[in-house]
Amino acid sequence: MLKMENVTKTFGDFTALNSLSMTVPKGAVYGLVGPNGAGKSTAIRLLTGVYRPDAGNITLQGDAIYENPAAKARISYIPDEIFYFPSASLEEMRKYYKGFYPKFDDELFNRLYDVFELPKKSPIRRFSKGMQKQAAFHLSICTRPDVLILDEPVDGLDPVMRRQVWSLILSDVAQRESTVLISSHNLRELEDICDHVGIMDKGNMLLEKSLASMQGNTVKLQMVGDTPEGLEILHTAASGRLNTLVVRGTPEEVQAKVAACKPAYFDILPLSLEEIFIYELGGVNYAVKDILL
Repeated sequence: MLKMENVTKTFGDFTALNSLSMTVPKGAVYGLVGPNGAGKSTAIRLLTGVYRPDAGNITLQGDAIYENPAAKARISYIPDEIFYFPSASLEEMRKYYKGFYPKFDDELFNRLYDVFELPKKSPIRRFSKGMQKQAAFHLSICTRPDVLILDEPVDGLDPVMRRQVWSLILSDVAQRESTVLISSHNLRELEDICDHVGIMDKGNMLLEKSLASMQGNTVKLQMVGDTPEGLEILHTAASGRLNTLVVRGTPEEVQAKVAACKPAYFDILPLSLEEIFIYELGGVNYAVKDILL
């Protein structure tokens, strides 16, 4: 289990994280989402031991991560901006990674050449952006991490390679019960692979649940008639007589309240992760604004 408890991080007068708590269960694929500036990158740098928290605790299965080489050796991190030594080849980076990761799997590394088909001895700086991202996955997967942390992980990859990468990661989760934390703005993709989601805003955790629970407790209600009382409404819109409401509650709870009012028509629809994200943030003044241009 990867855990942050009441973590605060400031930079001068700016508070990047404000008593943030987050729990990533072992074997989970956890999506960390939020608007730009929400504090996701700061949280990741704390989870990987790059930053020291000003307050609070950050642990991996009970062990503190900061200044703990043994804990860091169990975590592999692929940032949005890939870094390599200027003239290093993939084979040279293999040797470098083996110095930090005792479980580095040479056999798997050799087999992955058939997947990524990258040059072995060419400097990585000569690779395209997509090839550099593939090289990062090639190396990180072979560290056999207990926790894999990814920041915008498949940006720059073509659709076929994106599917290949996700297949490798999910296969590792299934076989070894590894834990994956993904920060991404591609909510449609996260919805396909994540089983837990945390929504951040302005250094705080707004909502943290399993994806199934999150989608099962917020619904889209379309109806013709008066809006029933007792609904927790996150958003409302009208088109003619048809009202569309985003309502917090299970489908059964919402249906019972609406049916009791006997509207002329109503239907209850599931929400996508992207819709949940938008409407949850809309509740803290992050609604999409209409501007006349």
